[in-house]
Amino acid sequence: MAASTLTEVARLAGVSPATASRVLNGSARTPGKDIADRVRQAAESLGYIPNAQAQGLAKSSSGLIGLIVHDIADPYFSAIARGVQEAAREQRKMVLLASTEGAPESEKEAVAAFAARRADSIVIAGSRMSRPEDRAGNAELAAELDRYCRNGGQVAVVGHAVIGASAAEGYHVVQVPNEELAAELAAELAATRGGDFVIIGGPAGLLTSDDRIRGFQEGLKAAGRPAAEVLRTDFNRSGGYDAGLTLAARIKAARSAGTTAAEGDPPPAATSAGSTKPLCIFAVNDVMAIGAAAALRSQGLRIPRDATVAGFDDIETLRDFRPALSTVRLPLEEIGRQAARSAAGRDSDGAALTPVTGQVTLRRSTETVA
Repeated sequence: MAASTLTEVARLAGVSPATASRVLNGSARTPGKDIADRVRQAAESLGYIPNAQAQGLAKSSSGLIGLIVHDIADPYFSAIARGVQEAAREQRKMVLLASTEGAPESEKEAVAAFAARRADSIVIAGSRMSRPEDRAGNAELAAELDRYCRNGGQVAVVGHAVIGASAAEGYHVVQVPNEELAAELAAELAATRGGDFVIIGGPAGLLTSDDRIRGFQEGLKAAGRPAAEVLRTDFNRSGGYDAGLTLAARIKAARSAGTTAAEGDPPPAATSAGSTKPLCIFAVNDVMAIGAAAALRSQGLRIPRDATVAGFDDIETLRDFRPALSTVRLPLEEIGRQAARSAAGRDSDGAALTPVTGQVTLRRSTETVA
């Protein structure tokens, strides 16, 4: 059966289509109560469904927030999405979601789709890429966002500003102190760990990963410790697992060398020549740390006896992870809420938006084993 039209509603109510539209699409210019009631009764009897785009035009607001994430299955992004959804509910808006795997070209397509649906604002969560091969994609994304902002749209970005964006108004950045917090984590680990450090990082040019690597190295330097080796891999659990296998092979080789050098003595949990202290592994996000820990266990190694592991983000998944993972706790849901609210520049209570903070949280995975 064909859907009822606005013209049919107007005919049944005995009013013009323009009057019916003002009633049903939320225009500020509304007729008297008796006429409005007749229009609504006619719409209900016909099963009429209002056109969302027409409502958006009448109200100068679509009631939509576009959310772009790299991977909604990643607990980091799902937590941020939950915060965006909560803020949208407060604003009586709906969230449109695009999961793009971090490709600027896919993000550009998502922005264009949201703009075509007249989304009131767009939230982008996910690290920016500054690699040469991403230059063209970044330029296209920036141009699409500039066009959206020039037409009255508002954009909130978590972490870093959009590379190449030039619009004077409409951009808001929810900054996350990744570098500072990574430095704090390194300082606390260096105070209690005597072994070598290794960083499992994402691809070079991934800005969030680079910030956390740089901060951790600065924290080690301030503590008088040598710089950590950096293993570059994919910014996900599989990347962490691959790096963990590499490190497990090193640990086992060093242990074997120590046993050969001193047969009959307990084999040291060595990780490099001359070291008998467990290797301390810092993965720049929690899912990479989980992958690395799984790889170590698959090779018969135990945490924290044979190696210690720390991550970053404090995703909800860690509640069930054993041994409990040391990490940097970020208020991920609050970050999502702030991003959704920041298009207006204020929070829902009218107070200025508060800076994002985090907390180093040391747990069993980096404890010293006697």
